[in-house]
Amino acid sequence: MDAMQSRFSRRTVLAAGVAAIASPVLAQTPAGPPPGAPPAGGPPGGMPPMPMRPPLTGPQVAPPFTVRPPYANVGSITQLDPSLADLIDVETPVQKVCDGFVWIEGPVWIGGMDGYLLCSDPRANRIVKWTEKTGGEVWKSPSGYEGPNQEGWAPNLQEPGTNGMIAARSGLLVADQGNRTVAFIDLKTRVKTHLAKGFEGRRFNSPNDLVLHPGGAIFVTDPPFGLLNIFNSPDREMDYTGVFRLDPDNSVSLVDNTLRPNGIGLSPDGSKLYATDSSGWVVFDVDAKGNTSNRRVFVPNTVVAGGDGLKIDHLGNMWTSSRDGISIFNPQGNRLGYIKADERISNCEFGADGYVYMTSNTRLIRAKVRVKKIARDGA
Repeated sequence: MDAMQSRFSRRTVLAAGVAAIASPVLAQTPAGPPPGAPPAGGPPGGMPPMPMRPPLTGPQVAPPFTVRPPYANVGSITQLDPSLADLIDVETPVQKVCDGFVWIEGPVWIGGMDGYLLCSDPRANRIVKWTEKTGGEVWKSPSGYEGPNQEGWAPNLQEPGTNGMIAARSGLLVADQGNRTVAFIDLKTRVKTHLAKGFEGRRFNSPNDLVLHPGGAIFVTDPPFGLLNIFNSPDREMDYTGVFRLDPDNSVSLVDNTLRPNGIGLSPDGSKLYATDSSGWVVFDVDAKGNTSNRRVFVPNTVVAGGDGLKIDHLGNMWTSSRDGISIFNPQGNRLGYIKADERISNCEFGADGYVYMTSNTRLIRAKVRVKKIARDGA
């Protein structure tokens, strides 16, 4: 390792947009599975397999962005507990504000009240920028895998672009499914730097979502959903789907290898780590250095089915994708209600403009809320 790498710190990357390639090292021992945990590496027993999307046969061409005000109402809000009214008005409309995506994911709000939203379009291999004034426009393409001819696709990938994204000082931290890395993108230059490629000499499956801990660590989920044939892809080098931690000193450690993880989030104080999983959504305790312990079920799959992206609001409530849309849980795991749209919802993000933005199949939708995004040091 050269001198620059030896001095590497995550805060330097976040401040300056300069990074070095991460060298995976063995760190903490992963948590053992609780009784009845699903087998590592594949779908839990008794659960239906992940539905396959058609294989890519070339670069994907998305339809044009056409939506302009007035925005159509495409959903509804259902209250299951009176306390939901403190978070969102059940009468507020669910508006479609942008279309033109092949499959939309990974929303992240950049800046303050007059900021903008970035969303991943992983099958089209691009990041799209949206503002109220300008609508949708391509911000970076390719966002992930570039290919030898810059075409941005490969026959062994079903999602060659980025997926989850989070705001970091001067840029983005992204789950780069196509390149199977965790990467940093500078907001000004839009130049990407790969931070981590795998663990113990094996490539990641296809990093899906990530969250920044107050102490500087990055937690990442690594299912194989970006690969063609998913769990049966011959390109997989790991026989499990892990939750990993990237530390400020460049190291990668394994948090858990028994889940089929997808979305991931942290409580406002960083002391609780949440992950969605088909067998039941789980929570870990987290100390100030990012060490995890005491894994337990937060929401069993008997309460609500499905689970994709999630966000935690400034009060500690979880807003997470489920088969009902966006389900809302308080910090105790009680379901307060849900936002349902006429198409599937994959993820959400809180904007500084007072809306929760939701990625819904081929379009972006939103609803007015009474909660805010968690303010992180470095975000």
